Amino acid sequence: MKRREFIGLVGGAAAWPLSASAQQAGRKIVTIGVLAIEPWPPIDTFRQALDDLGYIEGKNVRFQYRYAKGHNERLPELANELVGLNVDVILTWGTDAVLAAKQATTTIPIVMGAIGDPLGSGIVTNLAHPGANITGSSSRAAQLELKRLQLLKEIVPGLSRVAMLFNPTNHYMPLALQSARHGAQMLHVSLAIYEVQDTTSLDAAFVTLTKDRPDALMVPADAFLVSQRSPIAQFAIANKLPSVYTFREYIEAGGLIAYTPNYHDLFRRAATYVDKILTGAKPGELPIGQPTTFHLLINVKTARTLGLTVPRRLLAHADEVIE
Repeated sequence: MKRREFIGLVGGAAAWPLSASAQQAGRKIVTIGVLAIEPWPPIDTFRQALDDLGYIEGKNVRFQYRYAKGHNERLPELANELVGLNVDVILTWGTDAVLAAKQATTTIPIVMGAIGDPLGSGIVTNLAHPGANITGSSSRAAQLELKRLQLLKEIVPGLSRVAMLFNPTNHYMPLALQSARHGAQMLHVSLAIYEVQDTTSLDAAFVTLTKDRPDALMVPADAFLVSQRSPIAQFAIANKLPSVYTFREYIEAGGLIAYTPNYHDLFRRAATYVDKILTGAKPGELPIGQPTTFHLLINVKTARTLGLTVPRRLLAHADEVIE
């Protein structure tokens, strides 16, 4: 099933029309640095959108990739490597990666493919006029935790106790936790926090969760956690634990529900930000964009395995149902 829910674009950063302005930007080969914790499928959307704008890899654009591969502490070093290469623009996503890029340079433009809360993280002080050398898109991930808890409560009768995985090395996590706690209070459910930052602590959390027996599991946006999506989703199934997530990759791995912005749309927009910057725009004058579409994904095969009946209302509103 497919359905898109459109909301107003906050901050005035509506998607700009695609243009061939790249072709008039001169014959210089543009170098784009990519900085993140892990590779992510929306980066392919970004590259394709650049191609549509006239930036052809191997002809007038090249990429320098720097991935921390789950080790957040490496991000400052990798950001400095890109600065040392004198790249023209840095594309980045995730709070820690953006913070590392911001610390590494005040002159090279930084485009955020997606970040949970640029205001709450202190990356910018104004969405309409971010200032300095940073622009891009927010995913509004933190504000969506209430919605995810509501989905859990709708699909799990008598929901009372929800476990939340929490990576203490991720600067975004306190914002997600604050939002989740507010949502839990509104919905009259208790929230238990389980700290996870590597595979050892993840295994320990699994042992504790098996003993504690919460009613459901909530997994916020985090690069390490999404890299562990298969063991997390399979643990939830094996322990009859309904689960809600922030990325579609979890649902493909067997997770129950995800409510997520359309990250591919955000990364298409990131290509347009890059084009505008390379053709003369100042990043600090380009408003921070907000997502315009959100996707509800439901794995009904997992629901059946857990002995749950997905309400018809949720199925009717789902953008994708995995059988």
